[in-house]
Amino acid sequence: MTIFIGADHRGFELKNALIEYLQNKDIRVEDLGNYEHDPEDDYPDFAQKVAQAVLQNPDQFLGIVICGSGIGVCMAANRNKGIYCGIGFDAEQVRHGRENDHINVLSIASDNFSQEQAQKMIDAFVTTQPIDKDKYIRRLKKIDAVDQSSNTHKNPPTTTQNL
Repeated sequence: MTIFIGADHRGFELKNALIEYLQNKDIRVEDLGNYEHDPEDDYPDFAQKVAQAVLQNPDQFLGIVICGSGIGVCMAANRNKGIYCGIGFDAEQVRHGRENDHINVLSIASDNFSQEQAQKMIDAFVTTQPIDKDKYIRRLKKIDAVDQSSNTHKNPPTTTQNL
């Protein structure tokens, strides 16, 4: 198993600590950036790198993406068909997401979780296997059937209403 990990400036310190944690557990980890703390970096860059790396061999690769809220990197990673990224909030929820929803990328909110809490979520993520029940596979097929190119909103909606 290989874990690809990436983070923006808000997740930079946690990412580095988690790389060391995973390596100490003899798990192969590849750091996809950022490699230095840059307050001007953009989370989609790192989420895309991780997602694309996982898609090279989804049976053997997992990903971890980190930003301040965990939301931005999760949204960016999920733009890739075949990526099932979920935001972790505790080990049991991550275990459930891995078993039932087949998450292959874990999103962590660095602003909300300590290193110890993140480690517990990662332990659940890497030790849990997806369950291949028909209902879970059926649901994934429905997600994969969504063609994002058919989305009629090419730009985010705007409002002209004064509040």
